[in-house]
Amino acid sequence: MDNKTRDRIMTFVEEQHVRFVKLAFCDIFGQLKNITISSESLAKALEKGVGFNAASIRGFLNIDDSDLLLFPDPDTLTILPWRPTEAKVARFFCEIRHSDGSLFEGDVRSMLKTYENSLIKDKIDLHARTEIEFYLFKKDAEGNPTDIPMDRASYFEAAPIDKGENIRREICLNMEQLGITYVASHHEKGPGQNEIRFSPSPLLEAADHLVKFKDIVKITADRMDLFASFLPKPLFNENGSGLAISLSLEGARDSEKSKLARQMTAGILRRIEEITLFLNPIANSYERIGTFEAPSAVNYGLGNENYLIKAHPEAARVKVRSADPSCNPYLACLLLAGAAMEGVRDKLNPDDFNTGAELPDTMNDAIKSAEKSDFVKTMIPEILFEKFLQAKRDDWLESSLSGDPMLKAKNMEFPVT
Repeated sequence: MDNKTRDRIMTFVEEQHVRFVKLAFCDIFGQLKNITISSESLAKALEKGVGFNAASIRGFLNIDDSDLLLFPDPDTLTILPWRPTEAKVARFFCEIRHSDGSLFEGDVRSMLKTYENSLIKDKIDLHARTEIEFYLFKKDAEGNPTDIPMDRASYFEAAPIDKGENIRREICLNMEQLGITYVASHHEKGPGQNEIRFSPSPLLEAADHLVKFKDIVKITADRMDLFASFLPKPLFNENGSGLAISLSLEGARDSEKSKLARQMTAGILRRIEEITLFLNPIANSYERIGTFEAPSAVNYGLGNENYLIKAHPEAARVKVRSADPSCNPYLACLLLAGAAMEGVRDKLNPDDFNTGAELPDTMNDAIKSAEKSDFVKTMIPEILFEKFLQAKRDDWLESSLSGDPMLKAKNMEFPVT
């Protein structure tokens, strides 16, 4: 980091009366982690990083060199709006490096950043637009989450039946203060279920926004004595929660848009079974796939039916509807973008891959599809690939032994913490 950037950051911290600084990063499952340092320690952190013991974090590759360093990304500095206005709290997302300065193989954010930079170098401007669903549940007298939704409203319901208007307002206000732009928010089909639609943004920024958003929702819900669940299927007989991811090639010539949309669609269709484990990474994910309107067939279309992929030829855009909020957004964006660009590179025809075959319907099937994928191995480091697969095998075994596919949903927690 150059002196000018460091001085700019330190001046901002001083002028904003920042007292504490959170250094945030994600594990390989997309779970947000952080360490808090004092503002006086920030200058040293910017220059030399802050160490932590990676061996204590599940799935962090269990490498021999477990003493890793966090280096703040200066472009991600924000003030957390839900913290006190006096003694403010700032946050950076961080790069994770070995002590010799090399990038850590499990730094999923840096993987996406590197891939996006390679696209930019080739003059490819790929953006992502997401739509994420979540449930809000009441708490009991002791403050523990229940399986009672905060309301019984339905799709696009209005207040007072929709009791989520106020919390969605607070969520959106916090999003704005963190620089996250959105298109719309509304009540979804399930009781207590809500959706936020994001504005399109570059790949890394879109993934960052999802991580920040989940943090915003959880904190805002807790402050309003509610529990936010991003489980794909928290209630067995109700709609599941999905994460729709649209990819668009910005700046494409009008004459090229239709062809590019079809090629991107074909690329994703070709690889979708191989990457399903990364889009739907927990056992509970497979309770959602194929139920209500969640897609299960490998297909595409142009209309409003429940296709796996919706192609938008007028905008060089494709929308993938199978992912869910439990995924690691960095890996999901990386693999979807890689598959889409492969379709463009190979000039694929989506009709050749519009098979109607079923997506993996259990996590074990998804693991087997991923194990055979040469494509995934070209997109992520081998050690990350193997550790992710092993963690998912362990999760599948635990879920199978429990005899209850909804066990994790009843506990209202992700299995990867």
